[in-house]
Amino acid sequence: MRFISKNRKNERGFNLIELMIVIAIIALLIGVGVPAWQSMVRSGNETTAVQTLQTIRTLQSQYSSKHQGKFAKTFDELIKSVSLDDRFKGDTPVVNGYVFKLTANEGSSSGGNFFSVTAEPQARDGLAASGTRSFYFDSTLSTIRFTENGEPAIATSPSI
Repeated sequence: MRFISKNRKNERGFNLIELMIVIAIIALLIGVGVPAWQSMVRSGNETTAVQTLQTIRTLQSQYSSKHQGKFAKTFDELIKSVSLDDRFKGDTPVVNGYVFKLTANEGSSSGGNFFSVTAEPQARDGLAASGTRSFYFDSTLSTIRFTENGEPAIATSPSI
C-alpha cells in the first residue's frame, strides 16, 4: 500500500501554463484556418455559379430547339421541359449561395428571341459571404461576364 501511495505522489498532471499554451496554439490554428476555409467556400460557390450559367445556356438551347426558337421565360419551364435541377424552382432561386434570375423576351418584328441570366452572391461581406463576384450571360454573348466591385454584371462587363 505504501508503494502505491509513493507512486501517486510522483505523478504529475498538466499545469496551468501548459494548458494555456495548448489553448493558444489551437486558437492560432483556428485564426489561420477559418479565413482560408471561407475563401475556399466563396471560390467554390463562384465556380459553381459559372458552371450553372453554362448549364442554363445549354438547356435554353435545348428548350429553344423544342419550342420553335423560343426561350424558356422561367426556371420552372426549364425544369419541366429539359430537366433543370429542382433546386431552381421559383423566380429567384438561391443555389450554393448565389441568387439566380432569368429573363426572356419573345422576338418582335425587329429582333429575335432573347434571354439573360444573372447570378448575384447572396451575401458579399462578413462571415457568411457566399461570393464576391456577380455573373451575367445572355443569348447574344459567347462568354460569361462578371464584376467584382459589388455592381451587377451586365453585357459590357469583362469576360471570364
